[in-house]
Amino acid sequence: MSHLFYLVGPPGAGKRTVGKALATLTGAALMDNHLTNDPVFLAAGLSGKEPVPAEVWELCHAVRKAVRAATLHAPPTLAHIFTNYLSAEEREWQNVQRLRDLAAQRGVPFVPVWLTCAQPELEARMTHPARAERLKLRDPVQLRELLARAGTLPPPPDALVLDTTTMSPEDAARQIVTFAQTRLT
Repeated sequence: MSHLFYLVGPPGAGKRTVGKALATLTGAALMDNHLTNDPVFLAAGLSGKEPVPAEVWELCHAVRKAVRAATLHAPPTLAHIFTNYLSAEEREWQNVQRLRDLAAQRGVPFVPVWLTCAQPELEARMTHPARAERLKLRDPVQLRELLARAGTLPPPPDALVLDTTTMSPEDAARQIVTFAQTRLT
């Protein structure tokens, strides 16, 4: 049975990296947030070092909406993995609900996974060269300011919470698969 996995965590928590390991284990399509953000960021001339203007975020949201709509056309056997950083703002629950609704429309279990990581490790990961390839946040000071200002949305009661500070992506993926096997539609 296919699932809709939703990996949420702060920048640097390993959403894409864990998502890649999960995709390898499950054959799921990885729809990481930079798959939708980067074309917009690149077209807008952003490098990942500067704040993203509100009007650029609106364009990213339009691309995400199109990707969610395309997911409805996928074969029923195809699982999906979505990733995102969600701030602690109440409006961010809408993002969780959109994916819950998408899973319900597809008739597949929704598997929310919240990734946590110690802040010193998050800051150390900001300088990893692979982050530049995906136009990701790369400044430890900006990360610190973002998390102090916006925080991270707490996990819903039905989420699996994994601390990726020292956990390998493969171990995280295996734990997600085990958790997903307990989920019902």
